[in-house]
Amino acid sequence: MKYLHTMVRVSDIDRSLDFYCNKLGLKEVNRYESKEGRFTLVFLSAPGNEAAQVELTYNWDAEDYEEGRNFGHLAYAVSDIYSTCQQLMDGGVVINRPPRDGRMAFVRSPDNISIELLQDGDPLPAEEPWISMENIGKW
Repeated sequence: MKYLHTMVRVSDIDRSLDFYCNKLGLKEVNRYESKEGRFTLVFLSAPGNEAAQVELTYNWDAEDYEEGRNFGHLAYAVSDIYSTCQQLMDGGVVINRPPRDGRMAFVRSPDNISIELLQDGDPLPAEEPWISMENIGKW
């Protein structure tokens, strides 16, 4: 058995690609459009880890996905959780669960998909402003 991908439905492909690619840092590795089926599939991966992919499914006819249809979360290891969270904040992304412990943070995509960010290796030493930041919303 081999892991292939995780599928996430999105309501706005451009807004989602901006989040996943421009802010989170994933890269598009493949795209498929079906005029007959009225959908677009975009496959993304973290640079250097192309085998683990996220499939964004965009149905051309509008649908409300309410909290991502109770999808749990996607998780990514990052080399520096503080700089990653700062970069996301600078891009307008809310840090729902700040990395107070130097190890874990949560953000949400434009479609409310929860994204867990984990420090690769040992946790970083706790530091401000992260220690004092409160949780915001759901994560």
